[in-house]
Amino acid sequence: MSTSSPAADTTLSAEAIAARKPARFALAGKSIVTPILLVLILLAIAIATTMIGSKPFNQVIIDVFVRVILVVGLYVFIGNSGVMSFGQIGFTCLGAYVAAWLTINPIMKKMSLPGLPSFIMQAKMDYWQAAIVATIFAGVAALIFGRILMRLSGIAASIATFAMLAMINTIYSNWDSVTGATSSVVGIPIVRSIWPAIVVFVAWLHSISRAGLALRAARDEPTAAAASGIDIPRERLIAFTVSGAIMGLGGALTAHSIGVVTPDNFYLSLTFVTLSMLVVGGMGSLTGSVLGVVILSALIQGLRFLEAGVPVGETVLALPKGLQEIALGIIMIIILALRPAGLFGNRELTLTRNRSE
Repeated sequence: MSTSSPAADTTLSAEAIAARKPARFALAGKSIVTPILLVLILLAIAIATTMIGSKPFNQVIIDVFVRVILVVGLYVFIGNSGVMSFGQIGFTCLGAYVAAWLTINPIMKKMSLPGLPSFIMQAKMDYWQAAIVATIFAGVAALIFGRILMRLSGIAASIATFAMLAMINTIYSNWDSVTGATSSVVGIPIVRSIWPAIVVFVAWLHSISRAGLALRAARDEPTAAAASGIDIPRERLIAFTVSGAIMGLGGALTAHSIGVVTPDNFYLSLTFVTLSMLVVGGMGSLTGSVLGVVILSALIQGLRFLEAGVPVGETVLALPKGLQEIALGIIMIIILALRPAGLFGNRELTLTRNRSE
């Protein structure tokens, strides 16, 4: 029988920890380049916008940054789980109204929203404080809904999430004393500083976490993942909650970027646009979720510019009104016909060439 001294055991333990440490952080070290590069791209867009100095163009870029937050929020759940959700924009609606309730002048709230609880009626927060509360509120709502919905799979889960979106929209469109029903809620302080960098890093951290890796394993091989002990509903619930919180933050920033909210702002139109951006960019890729927004937003703005008319000599050439949506749909069909997995598929933006699809 052999014995070992405590000093030897300590040395071996330290060596074992040192051997495991690189493996533990290897994935983070290799993949952290992706969010850094994406943030640098967004920073370059912001700097170019500042140099141009056009107020309409600045508003367009603010809208793009808000869409980046929303589409990254979709990626956290849809991209990692493979479950198509039509209901995430519902959490955007929740976040937007919470931000409005907490930042509008109390006198205006008493006149337009008399049904608000007294503690909300008297509240007057800074926009960043309201954004944090909106994020938490939407995350908690996602946790509550997700406890039921995440037990479903496939088309049943997709239909259930759409039912959730319809339910939220119906409540907010008819709760006159609290949400103003279909009337616009005005008086929200307008904020022009919107930066999606934190959301990009949150999505990256979730993707390399144990929950994110387990969820993607369940997405690719659900039977094998369940057999290996992965609690698939639990991992989906985590992603659904994180996604809901991000969408709530996007809703709060949307409210502060335009200064007005109405339930129809957060329904089918926004759902279609954000899902389109995610699908075109690539559902399985953080890079696709960010750059898909940039690419499609550029196409949309180009089509709007052509609809407004381009002066050529003494004439003005303009596309027919409404052709923007048709052209956008055709472009999406062409992209998805040629690349069904989206422009980036499952690939991420790195400094080295990625040979995997």
